Amino acid sequence: MSKVTSVSNEIRESMDSTGRNARAAAQIIAQAPTGVKNKALLAMAQRIEHDRERILEANAADLEAADTTGLSSALVDRLELTPERIGAMAQGLTQIAALADPVGEISDMNTRPSGITVGRMRVPLGVIGIIYESRPNVTADAAGLCLKSGNAAILRGGSEAFNSNRAISDCLAHGLVDVGLPEGVIQVLKTTDRSAVSAMLDSPEYLDVIVPRGGRGLIEKVSAESRVPVIRHLDGNCHVFVDASADVEKAVEIAFNAKCRRYGVCGAMETLLLANPIAQAVLEQLVPRYQEAGVELRGCERARSMIVECTNATEADWETEYLAPILAIRIVDGLDEAIAHIGRYGSGHTDAIVTNDLSRSQRFVREVDSSSVMVNASTQFADGFEYGLGAEIGISTDKLHVRGPVGLEGLTIQKYIVYGDGAIRP
Repeated sequence: MSKVTSVSNEIRESMDSTGRNARAAAQIIAQAPTGVKNKALLAMAQRIEHDRERILEANAADLEAADTTGLSSALVDRLELTPERIGAMAQGLTQIAALADPVGEISDMNTRPSGITVGRMRVPLGVIGIIYESRPNVTADAAGLCLKSGNAAILRGGSEAFNSNRAISDCLAHGLVDVGLPEGVIQVLKTTDRSAVSAMLDSPEYLDVIVPRGGRGLIEKVSAESRVPVIRHLDGNCHVFVDASADVEKAVEIAFNAKCRRYGVCGAMETLLLANPIAQAVLEQLVPRYQEAGVELRGCERARSMIVECTNATEADWETEYLAPILAIRIVDGLDEAIAHIGRYGSGHTDAIVTNDLSRSQRFVREVDSSSVMVNASTQFADGFEYGLGAEIGISTDKLHVRGPVGLEGLTIQKYIVYGDGAIRP
């Protein structure tokens, strides 16, 4: 278990104040009409677009500091904002506004023999804490999803993105004020003190759930220390298995995109599994493209016999989420061995099969126990935006409450509602 970090009186008092504000705001936003929430989201989007240059300047300061501290290339990729990424943040808020509001949705109404009518209503979780590293876009995505789902949010970004997060949070606060909602609906902790994370984890009186987004170290700390329920997002050790029946051209394009579109995202492929009968044909086309992209290849004995520039893959390689231009390659005898490998080494995030055999694709979908299982598609589609959720607050690899990309519905729960007409139980 991780050692619990001590919290100073100053940080504890700050967390208590933030928590009280969030609790009060949660009661207001839970009852806010859909139209008001949508206006707030659009106001936030407009403010982000308006303040684009200020956000870029703040991000430049964070990138300069990251260069000084030697932040890894994967984290720098997640940290960096471009005009396009800022535009995508604003677009994400706009898309959340266009989504159906899940709050108050009633389902499964049925009348029982006793005369009562029973159903379920979808309601907000309450106050959600989000702890995340590097990605400043999470500030906008998480805020938008929490607001639309009727929750208040307390956000704690990493110190490496401190300036970027402050600039974005100012835009969010203006958007709330513009439509008459309290700033306590979305609060970003304005401190780089790491003990603020421990203060959040020790605040069940203020927080109903915590969502950590970051590396394994952060997830393990939160899981070990938190007195608040956690929706966990573990590492994305994602696989693509190319079946012997696959179309070679299709397999090459999927395997290249799954690794090289972006290295620093959790849906990036980290291990390529190739059925032995098709491996040579796929590698002949794929390896030159990986080499041109600067991807380091690490393989099993059979893979090394087919690839000149390939180092030996160790046991640790099969378990590693690289988030970098490094790829592990294993040649397997077929579907059974591929499923067994994923079951042993995978993280339950996203795994894909490339095949033209329907029965094998069905077996893969049934037997691979991951939050997203794909057929003939790149693992980099594992994203709330691509799934039609508008954005995501994270990708849950847990099996309680919500699994996979966590969008609006995942930030709500259901309560039973019962109607009667003077009904009494005999």
